[in-house]
Amino acid sequence: MISVVRKPTFSGHESFQCRHLWLKKGYDFIRQGKSFNSEDAVVDLGVGKNMVGAIRYWLRAFDLLEDQNEPTVLADLLLEDEGYDPYLEDDATLWLLHYHLIKKGFATTYSLIFNELRKERIEFTEEHFIKFVQWKSETTMPFQFNPNTIKSDFGIFQKLYVGSEALKDKEDIISGILADLKLVRTLDRSGNQTFYHIEETEREELPPEIILYAILDNEEYGMSVNFETMMTGHNSPGSIFAINRTGLLQKIEALVQNPKFKFLVFKDDAGVRELQFKNKPESPSIILNTYYYGN
Repeated sequence: MISVVRKPTFSGHESFQCRHLWLKKGYDFIRQGKSFNSEDAVVDLGVGKNMVGAIRYWLRAFDLLEDQNEPTVLADLLLEDEGYDPYLEDDATLWLLHYHLIKKGFATTYSLIFNELRKERIEFTEEHFIKFVQWKSETTMPFQFNPNTIKSDFGIFQKLYVGSEALKDKEDIISGILADLKLVRTLDRSGNQTFYHIEETEREELPPEIILYAILDNEEYGMSVNFETMMTGHNSPGSIFAINRTGLLQKIEALVQNPKFKFLVFKDDAGVRELQFKNKPESPSIILNTYYYGN
C-alpha cells in the first residue's frame, strides 16, 4: 500500500485540545447518523459551536473518522458501547491513540515532533519548533507558513501531552488526554522560555502488544523487519513511542516468548537483528483483541 501524502495541517482544532469524553461523544453522534454540519450539532453534542468542529478534528486526527465522516474500523473496535475501551480507561488505549495520531499525519505537528524534531534537538522550545516548521515550508514541505498558526498549534501539543506541573490552566490540565503517558517533560531553564524533552526510555508501562500492533500496521514492513528500522525509521515504534534500544529489544523478546504469537521469530545473526514473520495476521486489530480480551 502506498502511503497517502497529506497536505500539512496546523489548524482545525479551534484552539481546543481533545477532552477525555469527546471521542466517545463524537463517535456516538456519528453512529446515530448525525452530521457535524447540522445546525442541531451544538445541542446534540452539548458543546459550543467551535467545539463541534474541534471534536470532528480530533476524531480525524486520531484516525477514528474517515474523510467522508464515517467511523473507521479502529473507532468501532474502541468506542462502541461494548468496544475495547470506549471511555479510555486503559493506558494502552492512550498509547494506541498516540500511535495513530503520529502515524495518521493528519495533524502535522505531532509527526514532525516525534519523527523529526526530537531527533535533531534533545531539548526544544516553542521557538525552535516554529523555526523548524518554517524551514520545512521553504524546503521539503512547501505550504503557506504562518507563525501565529504554528504557535497556536504548538500550544495545543503542549496541553495535550504535558502534565500539570507545567500548565496553569487547571481545566486544560485535566482535559489533555495524553498527558498521563508522560512522554513529554518540561525542563527548568533560566529565562522565560520553556524547554521540552522527549526522553527515550525502556517504556516499561507500554504493553508489548501495542508495539506489535504498530509493527503490523506499518505498510512499509514486509515479512521481516530490521531492528534498526524499527528503532529509527519514519513512523517506527522507536520514533513514535520514544523507546530506547534496550526497551524495544525487551518488548520484542516478550512477544516472541508469548505462545499466542507463534508466528514471530527474532533473529540475531552476525550482528544483524531482525524480526521475522512465519505468517501475518489478517489484520493488526487481531493483536488488540489479544490484548483487551486475552484471545
